[in-house]
Amino acid sequence: MKRIHIVCKKGHSHARRIASKTIEEFGLENEIFLDEESALAMGYEKTVELEHIGEGADMIVVLGGDGTLLGVSRHLKGRNVPILGVNLGSLGFLTEVSVEEFPFVLQKCLRDGFDTSRRIMLDVKVVRGDENIFSLSILNDAVITKDALARIIDVATYVDGEYLTTIRGDGLIISTPTGSTGYTLAAGGPIIYPSLMNMVVTPICPHMLTNRPIILPESVTIKAVLLSKDERVILTLDGQIGFPLAYEDEVIVKVSDRVIHLIKSSFKGYFEILRTKLKWGER
Repeated sequence: MKRIHIVCKKGHSHARRIASKTIEEFGLENEIFLDEESALAMGYEKTVELEHIGEGADMIVVLGGDGTLLGVSRHLKGRNVPILGVNLGSLGFLTEVSVEEFPFVLQKCLRDGFDTSRRIMLDVKVVRGDENIFSLSILNDAVITKDALARIIDVATYVDGEYLTTIRGDGLIISTPTGSTGYTLAAGGPIIYPSLMNMVVTPICPHMLTNRPIILPESVTIKAVLLSKDERVILTLDGQIGFPLAYEDEVIVKVSDRVIHLIKSSFKGYFEILRTKLKWGER
């Protein structure tokens, strides 16, 4: 018997219907717990709070999209539990299993085991003066960006204490390989194979066109210092958590000790997902 935690996309009735079918089909031979909000809506008794997701579990099933999985990854807090991501809409980079494939993939995982893709996370903290005022571990990216009405901002960047450059533009993205197909890609950054250990620093709409993305090894610490005094600037993490920055705040980023293990689809590989999502080869 396996212990499975299921997390549904918040307020998504279709996800709850799939969860209900999964409990009906697999619940006799496995112990299945459902996220607290969905369980309450469905009248299901076996619940798990998001803060405790993965505790004692053999597997986590995420029913939603990449955003739902990103939220789960932050709540795991280093618990080494494999995640099976099921996408309820278009194909996702993280939630790569379709609704139609899901019952067969889950059955195969429970019967035969599975392969996983190991993904690094980033530890991000904000230092103001001598005080650490904010910290979080993330899977995708940390983005320093100006308010919609703000002018160009200046962000000084350092690698292991050595000055790299001051980026003048709309902001800066520090991304994992997993996040390289998100905002980083839209800003002109490279696609990095997701199991690699690198970080990529990408300027957003730089004033100097010679400011280009740079790929850095996992061993370094990146520091970004906000040098703009009178602009509204936000640090956004995984596109979901926002934190306002002040003049001379330091955003310090390094590869975390925490990792995420995503269960691979038995129906498609990474490059097929890449081609499909980016519409390569289409005319």
